[in-house]
Amino acid sequence: MTAVQYFWRHPLAEQVREEGRIQERQEMTLRVLEWRGIPVSDAVRERVLACEDLDRLEVWAQRAVHATDAAELFAGE
Repeated sequence: MTAVQYFWRHPLAEQVREEGRIQERQEMTLRVLEWRGIPVSDAVRERVLACEDLDRLEVWAQRAVHATDAAELFAGE
């Protein structure tokens, strides 16, 4: 049992969890746009999928809820 508990505190486990959070946020941002019927260009998709900053992805996800165009995700940047 000790090995299992240790694994979750291991830096590699935290890295895996962080990567999962990033991927989830990237996908959610794109999904919201798609659910709302907003076309997502290849350039927008590539930029969202290339971003690894959770805070920035959170802002983009929030913007996706109100955007009328996918490019609005990046307004002011």
